[in-house]
Amino acid sequence: MITFPIGLQIPPLENGDRLSRPEFERRYQAMPHLNRAELIEGVVYIPTAFRFKSHGQPHSWLMGWLGVYAAMTPHVESADAPTVRLDGDNEPQPDAVLRINETVGGQSRLSADDYIEGAPELVVEIAASSVAIDLHAKKTAYRRNGVQEYIVWRVLDQQLDWFYLERGEFLTLSADEDGICKSRIFPGLWLDRAALLAGNMPQVLNCLQSGLASSIHQDFVTHLTGYET
Repeated sequence: MITFPIGLQIPPLENGDRLSRPEFERRYQAMPHLNRAELIEGVVYIPTAFRFKSHGQPHSWLMGWLGVYAAMTPHVESADAPTVRLDGDNEPQPDAVLRINETVGGQSRLSADDYIEGAPELVVEIAASSVAIDLHAKKTAYRRNGVQEYIVWRVLDQQLDWFYLERGEFLTLSADEDGICKSRIFPGLWLDRAALLAGNMPQVLNCLQSGLASSIHQDFVTHLTGYET
């Protein structure tokens, strides 16, 4: 925990501030009433209150989908809006992440003060539309730092974008002939995109269960548990 000399005035965080990551953390920790703030490409972003249908409910649906996958996949961990220390100019709080534990080869790690450091394998953001920061500055930061897959649900546009990293660039993950998106990093993480956009969570979870029952997921579980021996 960072401490400061008695009487030292710490400026508050403000939208648009241009700060280094250490200075961002210094100011953020001095504002315990502030629930969420992000540093993206050296610029501070403080979101407004989240609405139910345009953010809160979609967020809960995606967390349910990821949570079930993590529960059924040893050494894979999901998290709701964790702080992620990406690099010196970026400390986002993505809406959700899915990571492989570093003890079994995952590319991110947990710091001594319990923050994610480095890029989680999968990052998810809920965005209002295609003009949101999630498809611009954040996408650039996630790509540059090696996030392997990036999902952006554009709620107002009724679209869901799923990107995967290949040779340093984000490419669009296409659905198969049945309309199912299948993760390239997390075998068995399957998503019926049309069902999700329609709010049909039973079908979303049915599709995921099919992925969890697949041989590729079983092989992935075997691979991860092999580290335990």
